[in-house]
Amino acid sequence: MASEVGTATMRARGDTLRSVGQELEGISAAFSDAGIVGILALDISSLQTIERTYGVDAHREVTGRVAERVREHLADTLGPRDRVVLGEMGRDEILVLLFREQSKEHFYREELPVIAASLGDALGAAGRSLGYPYVRDPLRFTLGKALALADPTVRPEVLIRRGRDHARRDAELNKRIEERRRREHFVSLVLSEKLNIVFEPILQLSTGAVHGYEALVRGAPGSALQSPKSLFRTAAELDMLFEFDCLCRRSAFRAAQHLPEGARLFLNCLPSAIHDPALAGDAVRQTLQGHRIQPSDVVFEISERESIENFAIFREVCDHYRELGFHLALDDVGVGYASLEVVTELSPDYIKVDRAFVHGIDNDPPRREVLVALNSIARKIGARIIAEGIESASELDTLRGLAVPFGQGFFLGRAAPLPRP
Repeated sequence: MASEVGTATMRARGDTLRSVGQELEGISAAFSDAGIVGILALDISSLQTIERTYGVDAHREVTGRVAERVREHLADTLGPRDRVVLGEMGRDEILVLLFREQSKEHFYREELPVIAASLGDALGAAGRSLGYPYVRDPLRFTLGKALALADPTVRPEVLIRRGRDHARRDAELNKRIEERRRREHFVSLVLSEKLNIVFEPILQLSTGAVHGYEALVRGAPGSALQSPKSLFRTAAELDMLFEFDCLCRRSAFRAAQHLPEGARLFLNCLPSAIHDPALAGDAVRQTLQGHRIQPSDVVFEISERESIENFAIFREVCDHYRELGFHLALDDVGVGYASLEVVTELSPDYIKVDRAFVHGIDNDPPRREVLVALNSIARKIGARIIAEGIESASELDTLRGLAVPFGQGFFLGRAAPLPRP
């Protein structure tokens, strides 16, 4: 009930947030009186993903949250004539208009930059909570600043529009500078090969014995690149996905040299991995020997979504890896389309069922039926099911009752570095 009230409140905030057009008369009057206005333009176009996925109400809700966070942070700064408003119709933008009559030079040189920097930091820190539950990763916003000075020969609204345009261009420049900084940081990360690799155990559910470990990449703790999703998204944005995917495998092989005897190493990879020179014939054998790993110890995981979108390439990848002695797993089964077709056509060694079908399975008969069907298909093609995302004892008991052979998840063991022998 409380969450519903909170959502309703946030939607109301989004719906009642006025636009610069609706406030134009008051804005023009305040500008004429003060003779100067500082303009902060906040680009919130990152919310378009929320609108496309969850609809208009969700977009308004999060827009309202962002505007409220802006007001809260600037509570001691905003005067009675200052405004926090939406930009022009259809544009994902929030404008902050600050009217000052005294110390114009000090305001422009000293006060406005501090306000902008402080607001940018506050929104960056709140980025994760502002988008929840619609997006898991922090929302990224770009902020620009500008000044408009009164000119008796030009209408106030024209001067304000020009100032807004300057603030937008400043935001665009700041965005490009931030992209360059992110690219330099990411390139440095790739070249230094300083990735954190942790391993999540995969257990045999009937006995609790460790069957293998899934290698997972992590960025620097507390950084914007801490999660694997943010790392791969950044790699894709910077056109470095292939290089980063190769780096993840190299790092995982190095970290897996302390893998317990008999345990298999599960590695996520993209279909393009077939073009990695380090995975070609003699090269991969030498690499694995150097880390005391046999090809039969390695299971390459390729997501169902990737396999469907790149079906021909995926079949080539399967044949290539099997010739080298590797095992294959189809990951995230149930997330994409045509799952059964992919499973039956490619006959992977493992089928990893996405946590969406595991969560709450103890209280959900349809989910149990899906697992029963997949387990039956797996046995017929010589594959084995791995249930992902097990988070409770009751889920575990249900999966055991369904004769699901393997599983992983927080309840069974969290990802951590391998213990040294």
